[in-house]
Amino acid sequence: RLLIEARPGAGKTTAIGRLAELLRGGGVPLTGFLTREIRERGRRVGFSIETFDGSRGMLAHVDIDGPPRVGRYGVDLEEFERVALPALEPPGGEGIVLIDELGKMELASEPFRKAVLELFDGRAPLVATVQTARHRFTDELKRRPEVSTIRLTAANRDRLPEEMAERLNPRRGPG
Repeated sequence: RLLIEARPGAGKTTAIGRLAELLRGGGVPLTGFLTREIRERGRRVGFSIETFDGSRGMLAHVDIDGPPRVGRYGVDLEEFERVALPALEPPGGEGIVLIDELGKMELASEPFRKAVLELFDGRAPLVATVQTARHRFTDELKRRPEVSTIRLTAANRDRLPEEMAERLNPRRGPG
């Protein structure tokens, strides 16, 4: 159980996306999703999610009324749950679950929080990104004895995905 913690804009999505590429390149099955910015004319207007099997959906947008609202974004919980929840099924065999991210928008969904807790209580290896900001749900996850929290920084963000892939890939040999 690994949590990659960093401030907004520090590169969490880039790091977990690179980790996904490395693991897939090593033949490791993945489930979960990445969160992507939606930009219009150079301005961020929302967020979408994309699962590792290619499903896509809207997470939040400035043109969505909500509730809930996080900052200037209305969160589309129904669309998020439609795409995200099936992607949280643990992969078979030596697969890994990657979740980008356990943030305010995603955690507004009670079914999502429940599914995440089931994953943390389960057996599948799991990597998720979290913000450094306090949140009751992620603070409780960070306190679990089986959870390791890795701080993503400018100094380690380029090498961290490779180090994590080596640590997580059950198919790599000794040495």
